[in-house]
Amino acid sequence: MRFVAVDNLTIMKNKVFGLGIFLLVFTVFLSPAVIAQVDGVAEEVGIVEHLDTIIPAKITFNNEQGNPVQLKSLITKPTILTLVYYDCPGICPQLLSGVSDVIEKIGLELGKDYQVITVSFNYDDTPAASVEKKKNFLRAHSKPHAEHWVYLTGDSANIRMLTHAIGYNFTRTGNDFMHPSCILVLSPEGKVTRYLYGTSFLPFDVKMALIEAQKGQSRPTINRVLEYCFSYDPQGRKYTLQVTKITATIIIFFAVALFIILIVRSSGKKSKKQNI
Repeated sequence: MRFVAVDNLTIMKNKVFGLGIFLLVFTVFLSPAVIAQVDGVAEEVGIVEHLDTIIPAKITFNNEQGNPVQLKSLITKPTILTLVYYDCPGICPQLLSGVSDVIEKIGLELGKDYQVITVSFNYDDTPAASVEKKKNFLRAHSKPHAEHWVYLTGDSANIRMLTHAIGYNFTRTGNDFMHPSCILVLSPEGKVTRYLYGTSFLPFDVKMALIEAQKGQSRPTINRVLEYCFSYDPQGRKYTLQVTKITATIIIFFAVALFIILIVRSSGKKSKKQNI
């Protein structure tokens, strides 16, 4: 009977271990939805990574000359895709500066090895605004990027089609927008292969992302942890630590741990009674 009791204890521990794994997965992946309900605000702004998604062929924008062009037809080599709006008072200029800075350091030739495309997600932006924004921005940088850095504008339907396809979620607040800060890397076929977050980027990360994009290889992003812990404050124009999210996650984690401990102790007591 003792051996039977030991076997039962082993089975019980295996079940508890499996339950623990399930609850841990629940804590890590589902807690943001719970936290959003605690905050009382639905999380609409952010990135939902759509790796391996192909940019739809029918998406059409206007180039700097005001001519309609299909976005996918412009993607003929590994491409850095940035989404901004031209009157952004916050992180958009920092994002574009970060891209301009990093492309001067990665050791690849812009126009030959890769290209950069910037799309405005504000349907009020015009091709004339693209020209002005591009001229003012490139003037502040030493290396000319004009020929192989394309600025695009478009209507709301095509903008939404693109942002929905790549998982880029933003919302309008008056004349401004709340939006995430990241760049996407696309393969020559227009496939999303990498998301890189922030406003400044490591040359090694960008270079590797472009090399992998040339091969059509996609990789998940470790920096999602940072995106989860920090968010951009449009009023303070800085990133702030999400204390509520982190605290709620910790509370859920310890609640799960306590639940597992109680189950283990309860099963241990039952096994001792069976051995007597």
